Amino acid sequence: MGRHVGTVSVGIRLPIIKQGDNLADIVVDSVLAAKEDGFSVSNRDVIAITESIVARSQGNYATIDDIAKDVNEKFDGGEIGLIFPILSRNRFSILLKGIAKGVKKIYLMLSYPSDEVGNALLTYDELDAKGVNPYSDVLTLKEYRELFGYKKHEFTGVDYIEYYKELIESQGCECEVIFANQAKTILKYTDKVLNCDIHTRVRTKRILKENGAKVVLGLDDIMTSSINGSGYNQKYGLLGSNKSTEDKVKLFPRDAQDLVLNVQKQILDKTGKHVEVMVYGDGAFKDPQGKIWELADPVVSPFFTEGLIGTPNELKLKYLADNDYSNLKGEDLKQAIKEAIKAKNGSLVGNMASQGTTPRQLTDLIGSLCDLTSGSGDKGTPVILVKGYFDNYTNE
Repeated sequence: MGRHVGTVSVGIRLPIIKQGDNLADIVVDSVLAAKEDGFSVSNRDVIAITESIVARSQGNYATIDDIAKDVNEKFDGGEIGLIFPILSRNRFSILLKGIAKGVKKIYLMLSYPSDEVGNALLTYDELDAKGVNPYSDVLTLKEYRELFGYKKHEFTGVDYIEYYKELIESQGCECEVIFANQAKTILKYTDKVLNCDIHTRVRTKRILKENGAKVVLGLDDIMTSSINGSGYNQKYGLLGSNKSTEDKVKLFPRDAQDLVLNVQKQILDKTGKHVEVMVYGDGAFKDPQGKIWELADPVVSPFFTEGLIGTPNELKLKYLADNDYSNLKGEDLKQAIKEAIKAKNGSLVGNMASQGTTPRQLTDLIGSLCDLTSGSGDKGTPVILVKGYFDNYTNE
């Protein structure tokens, strides 16, 4: 009898990771210990490690004072335009405190009706009802309040406008809030800009520079080197950071390619099995209720082994069943589809039989699966073992 189970993702429990821990050894030992629960390692399994424990083992942290010093030096401590931040206590509030501490005045420009990852200030219906065009209209805080009043976030219960304004002012920094969706709007207020968008940051920087900005930096340009012994990320700066304490953030991990290769080698040496290994953060998916797009990290996976490069190359079974083999059923249909899978050769891009398969990077797909499996709370499973991901209908 053939297999009855396909892909399985399993949360692996680990000890609480602290700075200086030998993470590779802990991950390998914990994955292999899962054999006691019936989960042994097979060829082409994927071992995925949350970015959080990688950064924690590295001690990759920065304080608001570290951030303030870097911002102060890069903007000469004056006034800046801070544009397109996401609305998040976990992701941005501590960064904002550090930035505010390093300058005298912030023109805080919020995108509306929502931020880049879908956290909403308003709905489009509310904009329509007031005749506001978010693509062209610029609103002051006074105008915004007169039109829309005070509105708290559906899930967090926070009025982010007031929250961010108070955070800035708590650091002795003056704050003026405006609402706009065109990056160049900020240049009417100041020519020094810190753009805080994540996935659109390159375009935003280009637009600002083309329209006369004198200083343009992104979050990826802050904390790119150590400040007084702090952590840093040379590629992503503050992007991908998370709140650690009320005055400290954990940065996105750095220099972890050796980690994934080490775990891969140890598994091969101890079991004879060749696995793939990746570090993952946020998955890339959207919540249909809150409209939040999960990916607040700059990438899903910053480090991964070679076998995870590329995209799926799969046939759509229901397409084959409904089209090529619509005249077959039962065992004949099963065997015909298996033969079609075995016969696939090279890239299936453009092949109608592959339409509807997910055209995304393997690391994004697997990272999303792992993020949903590990959760973000108290499950205690910061490593995920994914079994059978690269199998198909022909594997017995």
